[in-house]
Amino acid sequence: MSLQSKQPKPKTCRNPACKTSFVPQRLGQAVCSPKCALATVEVQKAKVRKSLSLADRREIKVRKEALKTRADHLKDTQVAFNAWVRARDADLPCISCGRHHEGQYHAGHYRTVGANPELRFEPLNAWKQCAPCNNHLSGNLINYRISLLQRIGEEKVAWLEGPHQAKKHTIEELKAMTAEYRAKTRELKKGQAA
Repeated sequence: MSLQSKQPKPKTCRNPACKTSFVPQRLGQAVCSPKCALATVEVQKAKVRKSLSLADRREIKVRKEALKTRADHLKDTQVAFNAWVRARDADLPCISCGRHHEGQYHAGHYRTVGANPELRFEPLNAWKQCAPCNNHLSGNLINYRISLLQRIGEEKVAWLEGPHQAKKHTIEELKAMTAEYRAKTRELKKGQAA
């Protein structure tokens, strides 16, 4: 009884540029020639560099997130809230002047954030407003109030103008609100695209 050694099965070269069929000469041989081996080394190095770069970016993002202050989170939430207000009111005209225009729109607050920080994220307090009314006419508040009365009614306007309990949101609450408003904005934009 003779022990015959098994002949290795042909393999396909792993070099993407080659892909020829070859019979391996040694265990674990994946390429047909030294030239293909060098070519695959460069491809492998590029993959390693890319994965390290992605890992570095993720790590940097995590570090930046950890360094954020409450004020930074407040800004993030404000940006997300404002984007949601503009998306919610996309089909409506400016609340103050009642016109549609091609310029920039803001999320204009009826009761200002500086004077009433507790109403900063109140949906009834913020509406789509054109940049000229918001920036140059200080919100054009007389016309804003007239339109607001038509949109939400006298009772809700009186509630906005009344006293409110001061609020100081925690970082976790701000993160949750940011995520919520971003999700709501995505949903609104999906609905507009459909």
